[in-house]
Amino acid sequence: MKRIILVLLALITLSSCFLRPARPEPAVDLEQIRERGRLRVITSFGPISYFIYRGQPMGYEYELIQRFGRFLDLPVDLVIAEDIDHMIELLNSGEGDLIAYRLTVNSERRELVEFSRPLYFTRQVLVQRKPDDWRTLQRRELEERLVRNPVELDGAQVNVRKGAAYASRLRNLEREIGGRIAIVEAEADLPTEELIARVADGSIDYTVADEEIARLIGGYYSNIDVNTAVGLEQQISWAVRPDTPELLQAVNQWLAEAQGESDFFVIHRKYFQDHRAYRARVESDLFPINGGSISPWDELFQRYAEKIEWDWRMLAALAYQESRFNPRARSWMGATGLMQLMPATARHFGARNLYDPHENLRAAVAFIGWLQNYWGERITDPEQRLRFVLASYNVGQGHVEDARRLARLHELNPDQWYGNVDHYLLAKADPHYYNQEVVQFGYARGREPVEFVEKVLELTEHYRRFAE
Repeated sequence: MKRIILVLLALITLSSCFLRPARPEPAVDLEQIRERGRLRVITSFGPISYFIYRGQPMGYEYELIQRFGRFLDLPVDLVIAEDIDHMIELLNSGEGDLIAYRLTVNSERRELVEFSRPLYFTRQVLVQRKPDDWRTLQRRELEERLVRNPVELDGAQVNVRKGAAYASRLRNLEREIGGRIAIVEAEADLPTEELIARVADGSIDYTVADEEIARLIGGYYSNIDVNTAVGLEQQISWAVRPDTPELLQAVNQWLAEAQGESDFFVIHRKYFQDHRAYRARVESDLFPINGGSISPWDELFQRYAEKIEWDWRMLAALAYQESRFNPRARSWMGATGLMQLMPATARHFGARNLYDPHENLRAAVAFIGWLQNYWGERITDPEQRLRFVLASYNVGQGHVEDARRLARLHELNPDQWYGNVDHYLLAKADPHYYNQEVVQFGYARGREPVEFVEKVLELTEHYRRFAE
C-alpha cells in the first residue's frame, strides 16, 4: 500500500511539472534585461500588427514597441510567433521578455501570464455575409435576414482563429443560450483577416473578431456585416511573465504616460480607423505580407547583389536608407538617384545617367565591391568589415580611416566597430578631435554614418522576415 501511495505521489509531481509553464532559470526581470543590453519582444506578422509597406516597417504593435524601447533606452529584438499560444510558450520559456500584441484578457490566460494595464477596450462581434440581394432590400428586410440575436447561432458553424479568445467566448455563449455552436478553430497561421475574407467570398458563413478589426477589414468588403455583438467589452493588453514585476511596472508606467499623449491615439486611429490607408496597403504591389514586393526594384537588387555576394535584401535596405527607392532623389550635397551616388563617384564607376536605376545601381555595386576589397585588406572579421563598408559608403572611407587613427591614438581597437571606431567617427563632429594631427579629412557629421550602419542592418532583418 505504501508503495502505491509513493508511486501516485511521484506521478502527481511529474504531471504538475508538465502542466506548469516553463520558466527561464534564473528569473530575468528588467535589471537582467538591462545587463543583457537588449529587450526581446514577442509579436506577430499581420496587416495591422507588423508589416512592410513601400519598404518601411510599420504596424500598430511595431510602432508601440519602438516607443517602449525608447522609453527604456534599450534596443529591441523582435521575436516572431505563429499564433497567440506560441507567444505564451515563447514568453514562458524565456525566449522573449514581453508579448506586445493585442491580447484579450481572460481567466485562462491569467493563469499563464501577467497582464499590463489595458491598451484599450473592445468587444467581440459576429462577422457575417449579407444576402446576395442585399442592395435591393429595405433596411428592415435586411435586418430580418441577418443574425441580430446570438441565440440564432444555435446549430450554426463558426470558424475562428486558433489560439485567440474567440473560441472560449463562443463556448460561454453556448452555455448562455442553452444551445450548440459548431466551433471550428482554423489552422494556427490563418489570421482573422483571412477568415473575414473567407466570409466575404462565401467559403465560410461566420467568424468572430474584435470590433475594431472587424470594422476596419469588414469595411473593405461591401457585403460584410459586423454589427452583432457576441460579448461584453473586454480588456486588450500586453503580457509579461508573472516573475517579472519590474518589467510589468515599466510597461504600466510607459502606458500611463503614453496614454496621456495624443500620439498614442493617433497611432490607434492610423491602424484601426483609416479605411482608405488600409485599402491602399492591401491592394498595393509593395505589400509583401500579401505576396507583393519590397520595392519596384527587387529584381534589380537580386541581380546586382550576386556580383558582390550580398544578400539582395541588404542592398535593398541600403537603397531605402539612401533614397526611399526614389530614382529621382537628389540630396542637398548633390548625391543623386536610387543609390544616392555623388557625381564624381558615379563617373569613376561608369555611370553617366544617374537617374537611370540600372546605371545607378550598377555603379553603386561596383563602388561597394571596391570598398569590400579596400577593407578586406585591413579588417579580417567579415561581420566587422561589413560595418566599415556600410559606413564608408555613406561618409567615405577617408573619414572612417580618420576614426580608426583616432581609436588607435586613444588605445582602442581600430579594427572593431562598436565602441571603438564608431565612437571616434561620432567624435569627428567635435573640433577637439577633428583638429588632431592624425585626422586627415577634417570635420564629419559622424552621427549620420553611425546611424546609417545600424538602420541598414536593422532594416535588412525586417526585409528577411518578409521576402525570400
